[in-house]
Amino acid sequence: MRIISGDLKGKKILLPSDKLTRPLKDLTKESIFNIINHSKLLDVKVEKANVLDLFSGVGSFGLECLSRGALFVTFIENYKEALTILKKNINNMSQQNFSQIIERDIFLENTLKLLNGRFDIIFMDPPYKEKKLSFLLNAITELKLLNTCGIIIIHRHKKEEDDLPKEFNLILEKNYGISKIIFGNILT
Repeated sequence: MRIISGDLKGKKILLPSDKLTRPLKDLTKESIFNIINHSKLLDVKVEKANVLDLFSGVGSFGLECLSRGALFVTFIENYKEALTILKKNINNMSQQNFSQIIERDIFLENTLKLLNGRFDIIFMDPPYKEKKLSFLLNAITELKLLNTCGIIIIHRHKKEEDDLPKEFNLILEKNYGISKIIFGNILT
């Protein structure tokens, strides 16, 4: 797995030895960035964006954002093996000054309260079996973490039916293999 485009193009992304972390496939990742860059339905750019990468794993999405000109990425991850690889990936690509890692369970009530500022892009890549997305989306809404023109991107299994809160505005949904990518924002 490698960085697809930008300043870090071609740099290798290290992966954990176990199969508990499910890195975002390159084809799916490239499709997400093509939609961000070319869809008239979205009003956000990766360049100069402040990005929140939830369930960040080895950092594939957030590092791709940095390579493409994002200003800063906040990674949230709590699985120890993924954290070790995430730190190595950030260091190997010299992105320590443009990122931070929050090593906490995302579902602890005060985890999202640790965040400063608002985000242009919030990427959520939870385990396929995770059912508490509404909790996170409600917290994002209550804490006003998404900028007005920002987007939330959710990576799910294509057969998963999530109960999303009424404030979540579905903009676009695409399937890639077994993956479903949901683009949306928060109605205010």
